[in-house]
Amino acid sequence: MRLKAPLPGWRAQADVVVIGSGVAGLTTALQIRAHNLSVLLVTKSSIDAGSTKWAQGGIAAALGPGDSPSQHEEDTLVAGAGLCDLAAVKVLVSEGPEAVRKLIARGAVFDKSETGEIALTREGGHLRNRILHAGGDATGAEVSRALLAAVSDDLGIEVIEHALVLDVLKSSSGRVCGVTLHVIGEGSRDGVGEVLAKAVVLATGGLGQVYSQTTNPSVSTGDGVALALRAGAEVSDVEFIQFHPTVLYIGEGSKGQQPLISEALRGEGAFLVNNRGERFMRDVHKLADLAPRDVVAKEISRQMEITHSQHVWLDARGIKEFSERFPTIYASCKEIGIDPGRDLIPVAPASHYASGGVRTDLNGHSSVDGLYAVGETACTGAHGANRLASNSLLEGLVFGARIAEDIAANQLPQEHPVAQDSFDFLLSPSIRGELQRAMSKGAGVVRSEASLKETLRTLERLKGAATIYASVDAWETTNLYLLATAIARSALERCESRGSHYRQDYPESSSTWIKRITQKLASDGSWSSRITEVNSDLTIVK
Repeated sequence: MRLKAPLPGWRAQADVVVIGSGVAGLTTALQIRAHNLSVLLVTKSSIDAGSTKWAQGGIAAALGPGDSPSQHEEDTLVAGAGLCDLAAVKVLVSEGPEAVRKLIARGAVFDKSETGEIALTREGGHLRNRILHAGGDATGAEVSRALLAAVSDDLGIEVIEHALVLDVLKSSSGRVCGVTLHVIGEGSRDGVGEVLAKAVVLATGGLGQVYSQTTNPSVSTGDGVALALRAGAEVSDVEFIQFHPTVLYIGEGSKGQQPLISEALRGEGAFLVNNRGERFMRDVHKLADLAPRDVVAKEISRQMEITHSQHVWLDARGIKEFSERFPTIYASCKEIGIDPGRDLIPVAPASHYASGGVRTDLNGHSSVDGLYAVGETACTGAHGANRLASNSLLEGLVFGARIAEDIAANQLPQEHPVAQDSFDFLLSPSIRGELQRAMSKGAGVVRSEASLKETLRTLERLKGAATIYASVDAWETTNLYLLATAIARSALERCESRGSHYRQDYPESSSTWIKRITQKLASDGSWSSRITEVNSDLTIVK
C-alpha cells in the first residue's frame, strides 16, 4: 500500500535520511555525523516546530547522590504496569546519565541549585530526585535550542523544511533505500521528490491528532508510524495512549494543540463540575479533584457521556490573583474570551503521548531492513503500558545515539529502488473531523467492546471516502485513518484494563494479558496481529 502521489520530480542522496527534528531526530543526526556520514534531515514544518520544544516536564536521569540506574529502573517498571521490556528499560536508565552529559556538553543549560549544582527534582512516579529542568517549565525548549545550534554548525547535515514524508523506496531485495517526500516551497526541490539513502530513520514524533483533543501540535499526525505500516513494518502497544485530564476546550473546529490546564489549579482550590453545575469528583476518589490523572480523565469522560457534552467545567473563580500566579493559563483563557476570575473554564481530556509505535529492537531496527525508528515513533517496550514522567526526552537521547552507532558499525550498502507491487490509497480530508470524533468517543479514555466495534464500523465506512486529489491534508488524513484503525483493533483485542488502556467491560488487569499485541498491514491492505509474551521478542524476527 502506498499513498497516491505525483511522480517524483527531483532526486537527492545522503548516507542517512532522518525524518523529524525533535530530540530523537536531532540527536540521531548529530551522532551519525560523528562517524563522518552525510545526513539529510527532513522536517514537516520549520525545524524548530514539533513536540520537543513544548515539553514542560524534564529529563529523568540517575545523576544525584543516593540515586542509581537500578532505582530508576524500578520506578519505570512500576509505571509500565507489567508490560515493560526489561532489556529496553535497562538500556534507557543505564545509558541515560551519559546521554544527558553529552547533551550538556552540546550546550544545554539546566537549572542550578543554590550550591551551583544541577537542580534535581521529583515528579509523579519517581521515588528519587532525578528530574533535570530548564527555565522551570521550559525544558523542551532548551533541549531543542541546544541541539538545533549544534545542527546548524554542522555542514554535513542538510535540512529540508516544510516537507511531508510519503513512503519508503525499496530495492529488489526488499531493503529500504530511501523515501519519497513532498516539499511545500519553491525552487529545485518543490513538490514530490525522492531521496536515496543507506538507511532511513523515522523520528516523526506523536500521533495525537488522531483524537479531537490533543496536547500535540498540528504536525503530530503520526506520519512515521503510518509510513512504517505501509512499508510492511510491525507496530506494537498502540492501544496505550496517555491522556491528560484537563485541556482547555476551544471548540470542535480547533486544529492543533490545545493548552494544558495544570493540576496546580486544582491544588489551589479549583474544582470540576459537569454541565448541570454538579461537583462529581468527591464521590469518585478520596482525593476528589486531586485524584490521579487517569482517575480524573476517566470520570470526566463518563460525565461528558452521560450529560451529552463535549467538555466539563473547571471552577477556578476562588483563586486569588489568578493572572499573576498562572499567567500562561490566564493568557490562553483570555484568547477564547474566558476570564478565569469570573467564568468557568471548559476542559476535556486530551491525547498526550503514544507509548507504542513502530516495533524496534534495542538498536532501533524495525522489522524491515534499512528502516529505523526512534522516540515517540518507536516502540522499544521501555514504557510498557504507561510512560513514567520525563522518560520521553531521555528515550530520544539514548536510542538516537544507539541507532547512529549501529548504522556506522554495519557499513550499510546503498541499494537502488525498484517499482513496488502495491496499490495507491488516499482518503478525502473531509472525513478528518468525523474520524477524530469517533476515536475520542469510542477509543479514547474509556473503551468497551461495543464502543470499539462501533468505532471500527465508522472507520470502515469512512474508508469509502477515497479521493484522486493528492494534497497534504489528504495524505495526513490517510495516515490518521491507518493509525486509528491500528489503535482501535489493538484496544479491542486487549480484554483487560492496564496502564493507560481502560476497558469499561474489563475494568481489572489480568495475569493472562502480560503480553504484547503486534500488528502488521499487508500490501493488499489487510491487517494481521500476533500476541507475544513480554520480553519474548527482543530480537527482531525478519
